[in-house]
Amino acid sequence: QVHLAESGGGLVQSGGSLRLSCAASGRTFSSDSLGWFRQAPGKDREFVAAINWDGESTLYADSVKGRFTISRDNTKNALYLEMHNLKPEDSAVYYCAACLEPFRRVLVPAVALSASSYEYWGQGTQVSVSS
Repeated sequence: QVHLAESGGGLVQSGGSLRLSCAASGRTFSSDSLGWFRQAPGKDREFVAAINWDGESTLYADSVKGRFTISRDNTKNALYLEMHNLKPEDSAVYYCAACLEPFRRVLVPAVALSASSYEYWGQGTQVSVSS
């Protein structure tokens, strides 16, 4: 059974940092694109960042550019999100997801930014940023 498990969330003060991790089991995603999404209470799930299979192509939401960094370790079947200079508006449940498009060289925004492109999802980890 395929399973994505996020960790690393928590409560942090505005301006602080967190590192989220996503561990995959049940199958390898080393050839697939991966992404992070988030959902705040009363809001739709929104795209945060995505990365292609070898890490050479990444995309970020405008709201997190320059503050968040997505990375992956295919040897560990893992995905990461480094978050710096956190703001209260970053508070949300963060989800990792897998998009089954083997060996895509360059991410296509129309695909990577859409939650419907992702076949596997984790359960989410809560990030809360206090002002």
